[in-house]
Amino acid sequence: MNLWLRLLTVLIAACFARRQGLLCTSMLRFRVWPHDLDLNMHMNNARYLSLMDLGRVDLICRSDLLRVIAAKRWQAVIGGAMVRFRWPLTLFQSFTLSSRILGWDERWFYIEQSFTAGEGLAALGWVKGLLRSPQGNLDPQKVIETVSPGAVSPPMPEPIAMWNDLTREKLQSGA
Repeated sequence: MNLWLRLLTVLIAACFARRQGLLCTSMLRFRVWPHDLDLNMHMNNARYLSLMDLGRVDLICRSDLLRVIAAKRWQAVIGGAMVRFRWPLTLFQSFTLSSRILGWDERWFYIEQSFTAGEGLAALGWVKGLLRSPQGNLDPQKVIETVSPGAVSPPMPEPIAMWNDLTREKLQSGA
């Protein structure tokens, strides 16, 4: 995380924002600044991932999960990310980052994050992550129960299940 001012802004705004359910969509508005650009004069690929961190922070804060994470000293850990770029975001262009939990299984939370601007979808990212306590990885269902008792994961979208299966096979085979 190298966007300290943006992080502070997101945290302060989340403190005053309306609370939302775990499966609701978090939406943040940003603008492309000169320090976001690469040599091609559009937003750097790595900046998308850094901004996605901020989207997940807002999602966690507004669902009250941050309160539990902080109290129990849990850590959020990313296990994989995939981003599909459709067209570039350019200097001073405003855009919206939308983040939502797609579901969870016995190990991972799956989050979809999209970047949209006037022309529509600019980039789409999928992230899988987990929470870890000092004793080890936490069962996502038990984590969910702390803020939303009785909640169950929506059905996993087929592309996410395929991505997860593919990465699991590659990691197990050492490829």
